[in-house]
Amino acid sequence: MDLGTIHNVYFIGIGGIGMSAIARYFAANNKVVAGYDKTPSLITKSLEELGVTIHFEDAVKNIPISFLEKEKTLVVYTPAIPADHKEFNYFVNNKFTVLKRAEILGKITAATFCLAVAGTHGKTTTSSILGHIMTSVNATSFLGGIAENYDSNLILGGDTISVVEADEFDRSFLKLSPNIACVTSMDADHLDIYENPEALTESFVAFSNKVSDSLIVAKGLPLKGLTYAIDEKADYKAYNLRIDNGKYVFDVQTPSSEIKDIQFYLPGRHNVMNALAALAMAEVYGVSLEEIKKGLSTFKGVQRRFSYKINSDNLVLIDDYAHHPTEINAVHNSVREMYPEEKVLVVFQPHLFSRTKDFADDFANALNKFDDILLLDIYPARETPIAGITSDWLLSKIENKQKKKTQKNNLVKDIKNSDAKIIVMLGAGDIGVVIKEVRNELLKWNENEI
Repeated sequence: MDLGTIHNVYFIGIGGIGMSAIARYFAANNKVVAGYDKTPSLITKSLEELGVTIHFEDAVKNIPISFLEKEKTLVVYTPAIPADHKEFNYFVNNKFTVLKRAEILGKITAATFCLAVAGTHGKTTTSSILGHIMTSVNATSFLGGIAENYDSNLILGGDTISVVEADEFDRSFLKLSPNIACVTSMDADHLDIYENPEALTESFVAFSNKVSDSLIVAKGLPLKGLTYAIDEKADYKAYNLRIDNGKYVFDVQTPSSEIKDIQFYLPGRHNVMNALAALAMAEVYGVSLEEIKKGLSTFKGVQRRFSYKINSDNLVLIDDYAHHPTEINAVHNSVREMYPEEKVLVVFQPHLFSRTKDFADDFANALNKFDDILLLDIYPARETPIAGITSDWLLSKIENKQKKKTQKNNLVKDIKNSDAKIIVMLGAGDIGVVIKEVRNELLKWNENEI
């Protein structure tokens, strides 16, 4: 399909973070865009403000009439939709051009010089940092999160260079044709898709084989490419890492040069690794180290990635997307690094029954490290319940006695009952919406306490 001949683009699952970036792209390129999503959100609202028509009931009658013209309409869907989705099946049965999100992203970027960020953790932050740096060469970046600098998951530039997240879910990243790529991590995840961790590794190997120019990998991963690491021998090495007035300052040795006193404001050594991966990719592309240094110093972060919702002297509320044990551990390490003497309460909403089942012991061990623990019900997303896999079951595995199962309507009360100064709310479900009400209530309470 020639994208230039397309008049209409219809999205099934338009509110997804990756889907909405592509919807923004087509809207910016003067296509008529519409779509379906399960529930309204801030993302769907922002798309509607761009003139995108969206409805929230899966019914063929809701599809705008102009989108029923087969020759003029492209349909894009997320693999997270159920197999019995009425609108999806209508388009398939009537032989419309129907493509997965990764397939259309592959087509959009096929004619560009493509920089792709892969990995089970860190790809959204890394691609957002890279996209910010690559504005200096007018790249267009499709992100899996809302970059604070742009208040968007799309950084719109020219049509010759692209930055994309290479998502391993459903083996989507095998639809891409990257020129430069990095792999940040390869921890077991998405075992509802992959039969075992070995199958996941094989998928990453297949992705690495698609890279035409340069592959950059975190040191220790079983892939061949340029390596990056902190304080150990690698092609790109960050060292002399220190914290100065709320920011990281560090030096980097590249294969052929050195740059001193890079300033970077995101907390956690894992974010320094993300910054280092972005630096390596941009430098391999040809961006100067001084330009990269400037980009790192002005990067403001990604929404729901260690985002401060309250940051006062006597109360701190942090929002993070962490939904895998490795990510929870990274958040914990960051919190302890920033607030070594303070008591920390974690509120966690498990995401997916299958992930909870597969990593229950690892979740319990990660959560156990916090001082106080509040556990919400499992957010099902695309799944149906699995017998015996509940938040109560996960809670029973946590050894820390300062733990409690809670509900959304009791959450503020339970937080207030803790004497923790630092509250961290984690998860990939609707906890990202719940935190807005929690923040408002805690701000009122905090003012009264003062």
